[in-house]
Parts: sequence; C-alpha cells; structure tokens
Amino acid sequence: MKLPHPIPYQGSKRNLASEILRLFPDDFNRLIEPFAGSAAITIASAYYFKADHFVINDINKPLTNLWNVIINKPQTIIKAYHDIWHGQLGDEEQYYYQIREAFNETKQPEYLLFLLAKCVKAAVRYNTQGGFNQSLDKRRLGRNPQMMRDDILRVSQLLKDKTEIHAVDYSQIFDMAMPDDLVYLDPPYQGTGLNGGFNYSGNIEFEDFVISLMELNNRQVPYILSFDGRTGDKIHGIPLPEILGLTKIEVNAGRSSQATLLSRHEYTFEAIYLSPVLVEKIDLQKVTGTKKSHQTELFG
Repeated sequence: MKLPHPIPYQGSKRNLASEILRLFPDDFNRLIEPFAGSAAITIASAYYFKADHFVINDINKPLTNLWNVIINKPQTIIKAYHDIWHGQLGDEEQYYYQIREAFNETKQPEYLLFLLAKCVKAAVRYNTQGGFNQSLDKRRLGRNPQMMRDDILRVSQLLKDKTEIHAVDYSQIFDMAMPDDLVYLDPPYQGTGLNGGFNYSGNIEFEDFVISLMELNNRQVPYILSFDGRTGDKIHGIPLPEILGLTKIEVNAGRSSQATLLSRHEYTFEAIYLSPVLVEKIDLQKVTGTKKSHQTELFG
C-alpha cells in the first residue's frame, strides 16, 4: 500500500523516504522535522514504526494549521475539501482564483488544501506581500475527494496524539532537540529563496544555518540533512563547510524531467548529509555497503 500524502508538495521526499529511513538509528525518542512541508518523512516514519513521537514545524503558519486539522480534526477538513472541490465544477478557472483570493484574506486551511491540489506542479509560491500567487493547472481538477479522504484518515490514524505542531523559526525547534531525538532537515532555500526566482514563506541565511548545525553537533544531536544535489555534472546549491564533519551520501532520484524535455538522458542525485553523532549510532557499512571512511556513496 502506498504511503498516504494528503498535502501534495513540490520537492516532497515521499519518493525517497525508504532510502532516508535506512539511515535512521535503531532507537530514538522523537523525530523532529523543522522544515516539515509535506511531512513525508514523518508520515513514512510513523507508517513503518520507526518512531512513536513526532514534531512537525514549518514557518508557514497556514500550512501547520492545515496539518493540525488533518491530524486532529480529519472529518472537518474532509467535508470542507469535498464541498470546495465540487463547487469548482463547470467554472474551474474563475473558481480557483476566487478560492485563492479567499485564502489570502482568511488563511483558512481548507482553501490552502484545495490550492495545493490544483496549483501548477503543487509548487507553493508567495508574493512579497505574503500572498499565495501560484497559478492553477488547467489540465486537471485536483485530487479526487474520495482519495483525499482516504489519505487524510490514514495520516490522522498514524499521527494523532503523537505529534506536536509548531510554526516558529527553525532555530527554536533546534533548541528543543535532545541527543536522544533524531532531526530530519529539508530546508527550502536551496534555489528557492529571494534569489531563486520566487519567494517561499520565509528565507534562511546560509551562515546562520551553518552555525545552527554546528550547535547541534556540539550538543550531540543526531540529524539527517537533505540539502543539495546534482543533475549530471551540474551541482545545485552552496556546498557545506567541511568543518561540520558531515558524511555525504548521494541518492538516485531518477531521470531529470527538465533534461528529458531537452532530450538529454541525465539523472538527478539528491545529497543527504549525516551528522557525526548519527554516523556513530548506525552501521554505515550495513546501510550503504561501504566503510565509514568513504564520504560519498550512491543509493541506486
């Protein structure tokens, strides 16, 4: 059975979740996602019994409000989505923009869920005033309400009474992390900040982020970081400093859709970094088939 995913999100790690879960230690207290987005790793961890307690955080407060309703009041969001989805029929384009305007005025979670199900590439875009400004995908109606219902109920069953939800700066979530937790980091700023062509909800300073990682190292908090990657020989993102002592693993994310459009046969590899204390906790040779001294290996 496929993992449930009620929140479609560009860049979601849903398809890579099984590879990332292989890097988990055998025993830890909580899984913490400071940049949760679609919370794909949290959902996978609950589904495969990797953790019993979870912390979901995202600076995008309407998104965490949506997560709160999905997890704790599933029937409410199921009915709201059903009604909104059926309301579009016969006037899909104008209806989408009416819902987008209503969301920007009210921040209601059911409006956001519909927009995510209908917008181009499930890609969140905000203007400089903080308004959702992504266009609709005219080719589809968005996730069918019955399929959405099933995924929402399954996620609620997995996470209810086990999950803390926050909408604060990632540094505050770092402060709550303990050595017996595991932190999974998927920051949205590699190519998605102010200089990347659009705004996400909040932007992160690279230097501040590196300092925060050093503090996690000093406090012996284990973490996994999805950070950059490459397509063919092209490297994406700013390289992390060696002083962090991270172990890098590349995961084959499949054919590059952009390269395919250009008739090039190139694959995208996502870079995943393991903190020093995490490497001490897991058998890296068993996980990757290599010894610890190897800093970069590929999962096929």
